[in-house]
Amino acid sequence: MSEKFETFSYDDAIVKKFLLATVIWAGVAFLLGILIALQLAFWQLNFNTEWLTFGRMRPLHTNAAIFAFAGNAIFAGIYYSTQRLLKTRMYNDMLSKIHFWGWQLIILAAAITLPLGFSQSKEYAELEWPIDIAITVIWVIFSLNLFGTIARRRERHLYVAIWFYIATVITVAVLHVINSIEYPVSLLQSYPVYAGIQDALVQWWYGHNAVAFFLTTPFLGLMYYFIPKAANRPVYSYRLSIVHFWSLVFIYIWAGPHHLLYTALPDWAQTLGMIFSLMLWAPSWGGMINGLLTLRGAWHLLRTEPIIKFMVAAVTFYGMSTFEGPLLSIKSVSALGHYTDWIIGHVHSGALGWNGMLSFGMIYFLIPKLWKQEMYSKKLMTYHFWFGLLGILLYYISMVTAGITQGMMWRAIDATGRLVYPDFVETVMRIVPLYYVRAIGGVLYFIGFCLMVYNIYKTLKAAPKDSKEEVYKAMPMEANPEKPDAKWHRRLEGKGFAFSLLAFLAIIVGSIIEILPTLNIDKYVPQNVYVDPFTPLEQTGRDIYVKEGCYVCHSQMIRKLPEEVLRYGKASSIADSMYDRPFQWGSKRTGPDLARVGGKYPDLWHYRHMLDPRAVTQNSLMPAYPWLFEKKIDFMSTRKKLTVLQNLGVPYTDEEVANADKLASEQAERIAASLATELKNLDPQSPVTAKSLRDKEIVALIAYLQALGTKVDDSELVEASE
Repeated sequence: MSEKFETFSYDDAIVKKFLLATVIWAGVAFLLGILIALQLAFWQLNFNTEWLTFGRMRPLHTNAAIFAFAGNAIFAGIYYSTQRLLKTRMYNDMLSKIHFWGWQLIILAAAITLPLGFSQSKEYAELEWPIDIAITVIWVIFSLNLFGTIARRRERHLYVAIWFYIATVITVAVLHVINSIEYPVSLLQSYPVYAGIQDALVQWWYGHNAVAFFLTTPFLGLMYYFIPKAANRPVYSYRLSIVHFWSLVFIYIWAGPHHLLYTALPDWAQTLGMIFSLMLWAPSWGGMINGLLTLRGAWHLLRTEPIIKFMVAAVTFYGMSTFEGPLLSIKSVSALGHYTDWIIGHVHSGALGWNGMLSFGMIYFLIPKLWKQEMYSKKLMTYHFWFGLLGILLYYISMVTAGITQGMMWRAIDATGRLVYPDFVETVMRIVPLYYVRAIGGVLYFIGFCLMVYNIYKTLKAAPKDSKEEVYKAMPMEANPEKPDAKWHRRLEGKGFAFSLLAFLAIIVGSIIEILPTLNIDKYVPQNVYVDPFTPLEQTGRDIYVKEGCYVCHSQMIRKLPEEVLRYGKASSIADSMYDRPFQWGSKRTGPDLARVGGKYPDLWHYRHMLDPRAVTQNSLMPAYPWLFEKKIDFMSTRKKLTVLQNLGVPYTDEEVANADKLASEQAERIAASLATELKNLDPQSPVTAKSLRDKEIVALIAYLQALGTKVDDSELVEASE
């Protein structure tokens, strides 16, 4: 009986689009990274400009690096490898095009809105609700295209790379939708439905797993495809691939709470996150070993093939990062490293080393395949590798050194029980030279990238102009029936729906157990503790605080550590942030914690600090915010804000909501009058009057800062405990 072959072609045009977009957005992300690295060393590079401050550029950099650079690289690799692994064209060319252009428009929307201050202030989830909806739509389109392709495949068994793509598509959808449930206030502002510890836990369940399922699992899929292709070797161990995949997918989802150790999060959740984080050592290193040993018998290629250099370096950095991550989740290590630059070094060893190097290796592999032209210069590829590697090492070593220095200085207590370094600025100035080294590392990494851009340009310029699609032949899947003696997992690989369902169940179990118990926040707050919500003006000031990106440098969470209590005051409780939407616990301290800053300084101190930080804190690296003294408060918007917050459970009375604008205006007038008097006492020639100040944003921000740490009345609880 003659075998029936079917002819088909691959859609490589979409791969080319995503590949070129990867290169373009990589340049943007790297330049932004260099800018914000320099801003931390030289405050003058904030340019006293509203749209270029570190607080607004830093989230733009992270979004550009993760979703623009890494995202486009993922899609390029998935579209290329999926078609070849399944021996079929993508399900629908139009869906592919919508996916591409929709994703680029989302990135462009982020590039516009984040510098303008439209942010939810949630790590890797800053984008506002209309963009969140657009992300959901485009992700659904991508999912339909991928699963449609799997359904019409000609290859019965799903290769290991496809397993990781399936887990990525499913989990990112779940993460994004659950973390992005928010209540719109206006076209570009919303409040999350979660508050306080709820918001913190859901966000870091999302934030950690955004790293896991957007920057790890899809890149592992690419690793399992491109390393064997580049080395012309089969994957080292099929069994190890199975263990790697299922253990990683199941365990990773539980690890989010390790970002919240020693905080107000219930201890059971912290311990759970730490234990599962430590368990990640096994599958992560299993994957690294599987990747590296795939090169057995081909190690000589390291000397001659730059692509192999990039991929080996990438897998090595994957192993280093996934060793360091669980290490940092150990409570005693987290006490030292959390909120410091050590975390920044850790993140970038993964982003630049694992994601960056693998992406570069993939790009160098794909360019000759797609454009039918060998790379212009193998020597430039090698130079790129060494510039990139040196840049990463300088970056990582400088930031780990800075982080450990910070942590040790923060926790230093002398024999009398006092802080050795009570002045926070002193701990910042000590590490500024290391910020210079970090910037140099970033520049070296960017130089290597520029060599790649030039190499690609010369290659594409020499490439043949005709781009006819090649035609391939393969038998339909029905002509390749399952063998009756196939093992259980081999059979599962032939059932796309069942495989996807099991992957979904693997990630949803941990998510439910982790999140549901904290959704009832009242049970964690004693009944004799009273919490006042922010006044309308304070809430407006809080929104300004978020808009300016103050959260990227300041935390509002005093951990249960002796040195933090000495430095900042009583450890933060669940009640302190129970009405906070979004939460502001922070993830990095370039400046001191602000959880109990209310009443610590007079209004005039905050006024002068925002106008010129050096006027009150010598050597401060904080930028000035002169526009806050010119921009006016939108008092009428306070009614809408309080209405939304009341609907979300914040105990505002109907009268407070109805008179929100009036109440805000009255409080602003009181603060403005006090400030004007203090300024006159300081300088009798001061032109500032209460009338000129009462509607300015600086007044609202001062109201918020003075409210921090003053809203909880737990005196009855203290008396009862005594």
